[in-house]
Amino acid sequence: MFSEEKQADLCMDPGNRFGFTQAACIVILLLALALSGCGGSAKNTGSAFDDHHKGSMELKYADQFRVDYYDDGISVVRVEDGLDYLVTDGSGELPDWLSEEDIKGMTVINAPARKVYNAASSAMDLIDAAGAIDSVVMTSTQESDWSIDRIRKLVGDGTIRYIGKYRSPDYEALVEDDVDLAIESTMIYHNPQVKEAIEELGIPVLVERSSYESEPLGRVEWIKLYGLLFGKEDEAQAFFDESEAKLKAIDTDAVKDSPSVAFFSVNSNGSVVVRKPGDYVTKMMETAGGTYALDGITDDEDNALSTMNMQMEAFYDKAVDADILIYNSTIEGGLGSISDLTALSDGFNDFAAVKNGNVWCTDASTFQKTTGAADMITEMNRIFAGAADDSGMEYFHKLR
Repeated sequence: MFSEEKQADLCMDPGNRFGFTQAACIVILLLALALSGCGGSAKNTGSAFDDHHKGSMELKYADQFRVDYYDDGISVVRVEDGLDYLVTDGSGELPDWLSEEDIKGMTVINAPARKVYNAASSAMDLIDAAGAIDSVVMTSTQESDWSIDRIRKLVGDGTIRYIGKYRSPDYEALVEDDVDLAIESTMIYHNPQVKEAIEELGIPVLVERSSYESEPLGRVEWIKLYGLLFGKEDEAQAFFDESEAKLKAIDTDAVKDSPSVAFFSVNSNGSVVVRKPGDYVTKMMETAGGTYALDGITDDEDNALSTMNMQMEAFYDKAVDADILIYNSTIEGGLGSISDLTALSDGFNDFAAVKNGNVWCTDASTFQKTTGAADMITEMNRIFAGAADDSGMEYFHKLR
């Protein structure tokens, strides 16, 4: 059964590429609602697994995956899109207590992965932080589209080979390099034939969902999964513990009166792109001691995106009195000054944050660097506490 997000994608697909009629969509959604009442119990949890269960991975923030441990080095990863993955110890053989029937419907991954095609850009930073970047040999993101210097260099010199966009990878290259695992983002569901083609080559495909985590450290916690897949569990745990320690060290008492913050960008049509209330960026701001100036807004479109478009007039009404403006440079490009912002719309001259010179901009690597959540919140905390400048900041700079 498809996940709720996937069902929505199928039913809302404008080109009806999947052939679902309106009636069929209604049936799918009704079935999903009925099944959701069962608590989302996982597949493949019969007696063979139950009798050999040893424990589960500790997850404090992430809710888009879980990992159960079993005898003989077997692990089962269950992702919230309904896909299950059996992770072996690399021997390529099942223990005596498991049969082919027991793992029917599961994708088998032999760990540790040695030659990986990574088409999920948000996963690359996590893999690197776990100390496994040497195992990534291919990517679907070209050099010029990487904002993380280290990754851009690796792609630029061919250490990590660019083999085309995720929707049209070089299949021959995958075979020639003996790739043993492909990692895709949920964008692959818009081109399911690509996933099927890779699997037909005998390469397991993991569809990762770290971007669906609503908790900032939930995204970082996916490093534990990559630690499992790449044989770097200790390194992954150590990095996560360090990130959590940074988060706990943030001094929210230094922030007075919980300033209101608008996080946005302006697209080429003049509409304002904002974060939906409750997404991980707005939770970052709250954790840092601020409040989201656009809290309470609703999206007319029912989709799983974390952003939405607003007309400039509606954004003006909501954010004109915001104490702080943060411009998101990762969508439409960055700004060099406050005058660059006011050039986008004369209305910005009326904004309190513009008048008070409290306008900031994200840097290019802000969202590709998934591991930086704790550091980003720390820098937000500095901004909300009244930082006069951006000295020492990696993710934000002040506009003047």
